[in-house]
Amino acid sequence: QLQVVESGGGLVQPGGSLRLSCVASGFTLDHFAIGWFRQAPGKGRERISCISSSDGSTDYADSVKGRFTISRDNAKSTVYLQMNSLKPEDTAVYYCAAGSRGLCLFGFDYWGRGTQVTVSS
Repeated sequence: QLQVVESGGGLVQPGGSLRLSCVASGFTLDHFAIGWFRQAPGKGRERISCISSSDGSTDYADSVKGRFTISRDNAKSTVYLQMNSLKPEDTAVYYCAAGSRGLCLFGFDYWGRGTQVTVSS
């Protein structure tokens, strides 16, 4: 079964950091674009970052630009989301998704079940 699995969520104080990981099961991530999304209670899903497979180009939502960094390690078939200077409004369930066409402008085929990030003192 093809799927992606997120890990690394947890409880952190404002100003703290977390690193989320997205790992593929049943396939390798090398040729997939990987997006990170989040959904806070009562709000819609927000795409916060994406990294393409072809040239490694990245994009970020304005809400996280300058604080979050997406990266990929194809040898480990893992994509990371480093989150710094976390704010209470970053509290959400974070999802990763894999897109088989390799570019962030296309849709995503495989979705994880999410990992909870809570930013609170």
